[in-house]
Amino acid sequence: MSIQEKQQKLEAYLTSLGSVAVAFSGGVDSSLLLTEAHKVLKENCVAVTALSASLPESEAKAADDFCRERGIRHEILRVEELDIPGFKENPVNRCYLCKQGLFTQLSSRAKELGLAYVAEGSNMDDLDDYRPGLAVVRELGVKSPLREAGLTKEDIRAISKTLGLPTWSKPSAACLASRFVYGETITAEKLAMVGLAEKWLRDRGFSQIRVRMHGGDQNGKGALARIEVLPPEQELLMSIRKEAAGAFHKIGFSYVTMDLFGYRTGSMNEALGLKPEDAWKK
Repeated sequence: MSIQEKQQKLEAYLTSLGSVAVAFSGGVDSSLLLTEAHKVLKENCVAVTALSASLPESEAKAADDFCRERGIRHEILRVEELDIPGFKENPVNRCYLCKQGLFTQLSSRAKELGLAYVAEGSNMDDLDDYRPGLAVVRELGVKSPLREAGLTKEDIRAISKTLGLPTWSKPSAACLASRFVYGETITAEKLAMVGLAEKWLRDRGFSQIRVRMHGGDQNGKGALARIEVLPPEQELLMSIRKEAAGAFHKIGFSYVTMDLFGYRTGSMNEALGLKPEDAWKK
């Protein structure tokens, strides 16, 4: 099936829903989903962004700007993830617990707005990774239009570029809670440290980054930062290593390292059996 045919299938599927609340993070996937949903459903499409400690402030602003510039109704849903039972203990099914809380609230909000369905932006590539949150999508009847249309991340970027969306080349993002080793307690203070560290790297031109946090007390004291950047950008990181180390120490990290494998999605899932070199090749 061609990309054009997949896009037509997406629009036809969205039209069949009648009305929808789109879980909108401002990322590559949800931006295309929202754009297409608004195209065919107009006022029967509402973007809903969940604000929480694990969503970087820059992402929340980008989501709001995206909707405002396109005249899309944008609702804000406050989600206190750290209050979800079991979440802060960071078990291997943390994503499931989080999505269950998020989509339960989002579904309730959709009903209040008179919208028939909730839609989220997972794509075909997400089926190849450890994504326990997708079980919640199935259990609660949340729709996944991009997967229904058979769209991959590459397809989504291509269509987004054709449509002139600013997100077409945006680096892949994930909630800040994904930066912690399973079993280590997540706190608001630690989430803030990771957010500041990643912002410092983005401000210096690094394109795709993750700052993984290992150890430390409730406030992050004694923690190690493991920096993942794309292999071609590792030399740049080494050239500013003293500046970076100093900045990370001021943020609160006691130790600062660079991961030699470089950036890869879901590196914390390697403890579940995935070899880092396999993830790196994807």
